[in-house]
Amino acid sequence: MNLHDWIDELCDALDVEIDLDEALVLDVARDAATNVDKAAAPITAFLLGYAAARSEADPEETERLASAASDLALRWDKEADVVETEDGVPEIDAGTDTEAGPEIDPEIDPEIDPEIGPEIGPEIDDDLEAAEA
Repeated sequence: MNLHDWIDELCDALDVEIDLDEALVLDVARDAATNVDKAAAPITAFLLGYAAARSEADPEETERLASAASDLALRWDKEADVVETEDGVPEIDAGTDTEAGPEIDPEIDPEIDPEIGPEIGPEIDDDLEAAEA
């Protein structure tokens, strides 16, 4: 299955009829992923689609919207995970870090080992041990 087949099947599944310029959407998503953050690509594509739908998917308006989104991404110069505060002092936004989980205070929850996370229930532990054997 190729991208065109996927688009056709997805449109059927979503009950959508549209003449999609996938190159336009992919270009905008690439600009967002490259210049903003990888996670910005699908969000940007979704918002572009939403904005295009509001204009009744007018091709010229969709191209204008895509250009505006790409232009914003291309001139984006903020560091990832840095949020401007009201006083103008940037701070790191720990909520966007998908690699690290929340900090665990063992005094609050002694059942959780900060090195390995919460203990898995006994039935799941048994399943994991059986799978490893």
